[in-house]
Formats: sequence, structure tokens, C-alpha cells
Amino acid sequence: MNELVDTLVRRVGEVVLGKEQQIKLALTCLLARGHLLLEDLPGMGKTTLAHALANVLGLSYKRVQFTSDLLPADILGVSVFERNTSSFTFHPGPVFTQLLLADEINRTTPKTQSALLEAMAEYQVTIDGETRQLPQPFFVIATQNPSSQSGTFPLPESQLDRFLMRVELGYPSAAAELAILRGGDTSRTVGQLAAAITNEQLLAIQASVDEVHASDALLAYLQRLVHCTRSLPEIEHGLSTRGALALLRCARTWALIHGRGHVLPDDIQAVMPAVVAHRLRSAADMSDGSGYALVEQVLNRVDVLGH
Repeated sequence: MNELVDTLVRRVGEVVLGKEQQIKLALTCLLARGHLLLEDLPGMGKTTLAHALANVLGLSYKRVQFTSDLLPADILGVSVFERNTSSFTFHPGPVFTQLLLADEINRTTPKTQSALLEAMAEYQVTIDGETRQLPQPFFVIATQNPSSQSGTFPLPESQLDRFLMRVELGYPSAAAELAILRGGDTSRTVGQLAAAITNEQLLAIQASVDEVHASDALLAYLQRLVHCTRSLPEIEHGLSTRGALALLRCARTWALIHGRGHVLPDDIQAVMPAVVAHRLRSAADMSDGSGYALVEQVLNRVDVLGH
């Protein structure tokens, strides 16, 4: 397992330089059967990371550029009347793939954003009264520009909650940026990345996440963290039970990819910002970045041993 994960991280790291932690978090999200939201300024490598993950994981991949005039049918598909047969034929949209990149998802209208809700929650879409199953595995990776930028429509809480993790890439380190300047734009070589894992191996890893042991003491620590988000006056709404389960699943996956069959408090602490920050809102500061500060406050307040 460790060797396979190291290979995946190394392969993706060939085109996304100096972002090992973010790559591991993204892999954790996908191996935990979750959807990933990448948020950062334009030009930070969000699209490159999504494309690299699709190639290295051996997944079919489609990209949709979200714009203000995009319609739900442009994502889901549409039934077209065929004169030859005097019947309607369904033409599937790009959602019928294993990894869908929803590029700049917050640049389209809420109506079009909501077209993905059923697909992300139930791995199916209902069109013209007929339900159609999506391929397995199925992941959505969405990129998002900061809401402070012009022409954006903030994602509602119900949509944000569909994303298991939100990860920010940030500026590259000085060494990584120098390597990019010397070697050219690495995004041009992302298409050359070969698959390092089969669909069967990927599904097997996802199934083994449930076997990672979480002790009663560990669950009690996680519950104290969740309760803290609900009791702090600085937080408008605390973490839901679904959010708590998401945190546990990601912690189990983080432990698994690091070669352990049991969860440690360090695993919860490692994934909590990415899993929880976009689910919290400050009662005073409604900016997008307030969630990370709230998570840090909760981690500092809750003792691992419960003292």
C-alpha cells in the first residue's frame, strides 16, 4: 500500500511541483469516495492537478468549463428527437465519466451548479423521468476562484457539503517555482502521465478504508471536536453528523495511505482543515477563509486525552 501511494504521489508530483501535502490530501479525498473542491487564484495549478490525478489513477476524464451561460443539459445530457425513428434518443453529457472536472464552478448560476447535486450524492442522474447510473468509480473535482473575484456565484452550503474536502494549493515554494521557470510549463506534459493503478486496485483500497480501526478513545476525541464546533459562540453553525462521519472517513483513509490499520489523533488533525473548514462559518467574519481559523481554534481548545 505504501509503495503504491508513494508512486501515485510521485507521479502527480512530476507535474505539480512542491505540493506533496496537497497531493496526498487530494488522493485521500478520492480514495475515501469523496468529491474534491480546489480553491485558489487562477494559475495555481488546480486544473493541472485534476488532470494529473485522472491520468495516474487511470480514470476516464472530462472537463467542463463553467460559465454564466452554461445550462444543466450541457452537463447532464439531453434527449433529441430523431426523425428517422420518430423517437427521442438520449445523448449523454460529460457527467457520464469517472472523473469530471468542473472548472471554475462558481462562475455559473446556482441553477446549473445544482445540476450536479444528485450525481455527487447518489452517483446517478435523473433526466426526463429516467434514472441513469454513473460509471464507478465516479468523482467530481471542482475548481473555484475566490468569491472576492468578479463574476462569481458563491456555492450554497448544500453544494459545499457535497464536497468531502476543500484544498488550497497556494503559491509554490521558491525551489519549486525556480524548477518550473527552468523546465517550462509542466502542465504541457500532464497528458504523458501513465496510469499507476487499476480500477480494481482503486476499488479495493476504497473498500479497505472501512477496515481501519478507530478506538473508542479516538471516537471520543473526534466527538469532542465536533461538540466544540457546536458550542463555540464564534461559530454560526457547528459541524453536522454527516460532517463528523466525513472527518472520520478521511482520517481512516489518511491512516491507511500511511501504512497503518488504526487511526491516530494526528490523522484527524491532518485532515480536519480540509474536511471541516468549508463547512463552518464564523458568526462575525463571513469571509471564505474564516473556516481555517475556526478549525485551528477548535484543535487548540480540545485536549486529545479529554482532560
